Amino acid sequence: MNGSGRHSPQEIAGILRERIRGGELKAGDRLPTQAELAEEFGVERGTVRQALRTLQEDGLLTHVSKGSPPRIAEPAPVREEPQPTMVGLAPRLTDAFETARVRIDAVCLTSESFMVALGEPLRHIHEGRTRPASVDVRVLLPSRNINLAFPVPVEEGSGGGNPVHERWLAMRNAQARVLQHNLLALRATHGIDVHVSFRALPFTPPVKLYLLNGEEALLGYYLLTRREEEWQSRTLEMYDALGSTSLLFSFARQAGRRDQAFVDESQKWFDALWETITTDLTLS
Repeated sequence: MNGSGRHSPQEIAGILRERIRGGELKAGDRLPTQAELAEEFGVERGTVRQALRTLQEDGLLTHVSKGSPPRIAEPAPVREEPQPTMVGLAPRLTDAFETARVRIDAVCLTSESFMVALGEPLRHIHEGRTRPASVDVRVLLPSRNINLAFPVPVEEGSGGGNPVHERWLAMRNAQARVLQHNLLALRATHGIDVHVSFRALPFTPPVKLYLLNGEEALLGYYLLTRREEEWQSRTLEMYDALGSTSLLFSFARQAGRRDQAFVDESQKWFDALWETITTDLTLS
């Protein structure tokens, strides 16, 4: 109770929230009318409306603005524990391709994980299980002209070249070309309106980010490790990140205001990079 002897909107929202979480009000149930709630709490209807809007923003109510009383929302789906990119990305992309207009934005060191994970939703399209009307994919990759933070040689060579950088560039281009080819093939095979674009970042991204239809953000940290790899008949010793093993953390707009803010700000960050300091990327 506040000093005036009446409940505030925050207090009413808190009481109703406890009724929902305690099971007194269950998913799908209708709330009492605003008039009934106003009478119960001894307040004006405007105070009740403020409380209901707060609960709606928290994802606990639906149809608040409709003429009939709002309903208790279904609980947000329990998200799985973070999974490695190569495991967790494919099912999330598959779900994203269920919409009529697919929009995927990605920031990554190479597009290897993205290329592999796309195989599942593309297979569903070829099997006739899904058929989006359009697919728009934008990818930000590091520029070939910068000194990458990683991968880098453990020790600088004396020959003047940088085979670790050459290996990374060859992988970046080859994987991006396969990604582009597999997506653009949907035009000829299924008549889907497909657009695939690449831009070059002037820095090495410390994380990988996938934005799915503006509704979900998947974030993974690049963890560096010292490793060896054979390339062009020589052994390269480097500090590198294995992106396929990076754990992906999911943020979904429907999960509440905190996640919604993360998805929205991530999209703004991507759009700002795309439209400002990035440059055309040539896959050669």
